[in-house]
Amino acid sequence: MKKTIIGAAIAIALAVSGTHAQSISPDELNSRSIQRRAIEAVIWGMPVVNYDLMLQEMFAKTEGKVGQAIYWGRPLDWHNQTLTPNPDALYFMVFFNTKDGPVVLDLPPGDNDGSFNGNIVTVWQMPLEDAGLLGADKGSGGKYLVLPPGYSGKPPDGYVTLQSDTFGGYMLFRSNLRSHGPADVATSIAYGKRLKVYPLAQAENPPATVFTDVKDVNYDSTIRYDESFFEHLDRMVQSEPWLQRDRAMIDQLKTLGIEKGKPFQPADATKTLLASAAREAGALLEAKYDAGLPPFFSTTSRWTFPAPPDLIKAAQEGYADPEQYPVDQRGMAYSYAYIGIKRLGSGQFYLISIRDKDGQSFEGGQSYRLTVPANPPVEQYWSVTAYDRQTHALIKNMSRASRSSQIPELQKNADGSVDIYFGPAAPAGKESNWVPTDPNRKFELMFRAYAPTKALFDHSWKLSDVERIAATVGGATKN
Repeated sequence: MKKTIIGAAIAIALAVSGTHAQSISPDELNSRSIQRRAIEAVIWGMPVVNYDLMLQEMFAKTEGKVGQAIYWGRPLDWHNQTLTPNPDALYFMVFFNTKDGPVVLDLPPGDNDGSFNGNIVTVWQMPLEDAGLLGADKGSGGKYLVLPPGYSGKPPDGYVTLQSDTFGGYMLFRSNLRSHGPADVATSIAYGKRLKVYPLAQAENPPATVFTDVKDVNYDSTIRYDESFFEHLDRMVQSEPWLQRDRAMIDQLKTLGIEKGKPFQPADATKTLLASAAREAGALLEAKYDAGLPPFFSTTSRWTFPAPPDLIKAAQEGYADPEQYPVDQRGMAYSYAYIGIKRLGSGQFYLISIRDKDGQSFEGGQSYRLTVPANPPVEQYWSVTAYDRQTHALIKNMSRASRSSQIPELQKNADGSVDIYFGPAAPAGKESNWVPTDPNRKFELMFRAYAPTKALFDHSWKLSDVERIAATVGGATKN
């Protein structure tokens, strides 16, 4: 009844204004309102839904729980369908919740047995802190204490204190690999299992941290552009406090049936509108992504920043600038990636390419070459990974997803450069430098620089654009 009255009032107001909108019925006006607001809700809510998709996948398909650690006991393969993950590190993921009090993330120092790069974020994937070699502890390890919203107690000494504005959050802990060999993988796993997570209340006698290996799980947190998106969004609205900067969304979401303290039970007609809006929002974000991120090395470079620079700056500052809130850019970024990094460019830096040197999209049925120049500007390692262009996850059913400077058999050219090949078949004699692609799918690339040096940022070292080539398989050339 309330919606009908509001819709009628709008229709009357438009009619009085002399427009032709008086022919639009109140029900149609209400439907249009739901559609518009649902599109904006998808864009705004993308990072928190992205988070919940990963959390719910853990609950549904693994024995892992909040306050424990799940890990992938081998370099990631296509069974991991998270967004643009790194197949050249051992992943440990810890979801935590501070509703019952502060939580300790007790992380090991870097030593002869291993090292790590880690990031700690809120449910909105806003970075709280980086950890590890180039994080707050500078490789010496440490106890990171995550405080709940509104915490008024005095934190104890000896901790890196992180004040969160949400109850939930997670840590991504990348245990670095010396190589992909079985012995080095086992060493990296053992090192990662030295991390601990426990409530501050049990710090005097912390319980053992539970680790669950999920390497064989089809762990799929790709974005679903359908009505289920709003189920995830409602779950987060119910479980987390409203942030001051987001209070304008309270009534917007009520229009969709999402209201704190009330069940989300949309009628079938509303579900249809929500599904349509999710698809349209997905198309809008894809168009924004396809238009291209800012080029990194030059105005014509096909390698781009990993996200819009204004978003990177805003997130690193906790969205504290009252004149800036790049929600559209944030929605786009979390449609193809996850995690937030406090000091992007210190521990790691990423570059994205969605087109070849000639400006054409990467086609999985074609062959390409990337030349990585000599003396890459990294103190740890570099890697390049191919992802499915549509899902932004690792390409399904491929034997591997990347090539890395950690690979001992990687062939180098006489000048120290390295050629990496992408395509449905390996060029003759180049299997060790080849990343397979699905001939029926488009793909995209991400170049990672771990512990990057100055030469990357002053562009005295430049990554070349990817070139399409004629495939040579078994000595035969195929165009």
